[in-house]
Amino acid sequence: MKKILYITILAVSILSTSCSKDLNQIPISQGTTLTFYQSPSDFVQGVNAVYSVLRTYPDRLLNLSEIRSDNIYGVSDLGVRDWDPINNFQKSMTGNAYVEEAWSTDFNGVFRANEVLEQIKKNGNLINSATLQARLEAETRFLRAFYYFDLVRYYGKVPLIDHTIIASEANTIPRSAVADVYKLIISDLQAAIAVLPASYTGVDVGRASKYAAEGLLAQVYMARSGPTYGVEGPGLGLSEWNLALPLIQDIISSGLFTFNSSFANIFSYSNQNPTVNKEAVFDVMYVTGASGTSSIYGATYPTILCANIYFKSINDTKSNGALEAIPVSNDLISKYAANDVRKTFAIHTASYNNSGSTETRPFFQKYLDFTKIPSTSRFDWGINFIAIRYTDILMMKAECVLNGAPGSQATDVDAIVNQVRTRAGVGTPALSGVTLTQLYDERRREFADEGSRWFDLQRSGNLITIMNSWMTVDDATRKQMNPVVAGYIVYPVPQSQLDAIPGLYTQNAGY
Repeated sequence: MKKILYITILAVSILSTSCSKDLNQIPISQGTTLTFYQSPSDFVQGVNAVYSVLRTYPDRLLNLSEIRSDNIYGVSDLGVRDWDPINNFQKSMTGNAYVEEAWSTDFNGVFRANEVLEQIKKNGNLINSATLQARLEAETRFLRAFYYFDLVRYYGKVPLIDHTIIASEANTIPRSAVADVYKLIISDLQAAIAVLPASYTGVDVGRASKYAAEGLLAQVYMARSGPTYGVEGPGLGLSEWNLALPLIQDIISSGLFTFNSSFANIFSYSNQNPTVNKEAVFDVMYVTGASGTSSIYGATYPTILCANIYFKSINDTKSNGALEAIPVSNDLISKYAANDVRKTFAIHTASYNNSGSTETRPFFQKYLDFTKIPSTSRFDWGINFIAIRYTDILMMKAECVLNGAPGSQATDVDAIVNQVRTRAGVGTPALSGVTLTQLYDERRREFADEGSRWFDLQRSGNLITIMNSWMTVDDATRKQMNPVVAGYIVYPVPQSQLDAIPGLYTQNAGY
């Protein structure tokens, strides 16, 4: 099976070297692209290069959503690490590596998408197939929406750029209102839904489908439905649950996806093909051990939240991980029943040691299989990341119904939550009258280490209360964390962007 991220070196080099990570530079070299797009395969490779920006998407979720939330207590012991400001809600994090990376990488994806869309508009006749041309355009619009949704959830207002630009034009584009960015996201996804196929075969398996676009658009409507907290963030208080629900229902009714009866099997290295793993509505695909090239197309995210000392303790000299422990919070551990299979599978709780140093704090192990250690590099794990999971689609339906969308408490809320709990081994006794609070608690246990917790808290309306209450317990001894205020719903604009064009952007409140 072809991996979408495993694209030709030619396409990557052309589109990578001419893409800008900063908004004050030319994102795509006109001379280069004019000579590149000459055949249908060139356009396919161009779209593949837009997909390739997804490679660090799961890393970003773990660094900026998981660590930010009450699932992680990431206060370092041996010095200030990049994750400390994220975990501790520091005001002075404008130059933080994670904050900088998310902005530059997502805009890199936007710039690549804009160039492909422009080339399709100008030279689409070279594709020689109206069907393929329409599909490639739809895939690219899906990806542009994907990157912009990521940006909105992290930064709120961002520059709205829907075409290729030169440096002088970039220097004049301010941050747009969140509502305006959402208009482009929704327009792109609606256009993609109208064209994208329901599924793929052969070498195209893994590309964005109609249902991936529907799932993302449902997430967009749900994010917009969340409260504003008085800041220009992802929530607009629009109560669009009734717009999300039909999209969710269409995915469920398609019959193409299945609730896996085994939680562990969802993340099995032997269950990576989306045609087999029916939990994957859309996943970021990787291939390990790319022979014959010097490039790496594997995943980096499996080891991000694991400490180096653990890999040393099992004599694994290749994997490595974080410089020190990034522990799962005591609060999250306490929320699992003792027999919950999700806790056993996703969280390493036993102590471990190396060279006389012992670590007792638990860490996430959800994506680690030590029979599948990469042969050459710790950045080359061969496991896909499920960006839109079918279980999430089901629980999104329950959330919409609890927020007033049409549906039944018994069949559209309670039955879904009980199905999830039964798979986890904690389904007895069955729950009835499940509330939003209970649903979010179940989501926390189900999707721990998948990067959804911070966004769930945003949407719940209780982010500030929950986080500050949690800190009083998990941070009671060390007192390293700052109280959460409304401005911290989003991250700061990176300092590199403020310095590039002084006065063009204003900083988010609180930073």
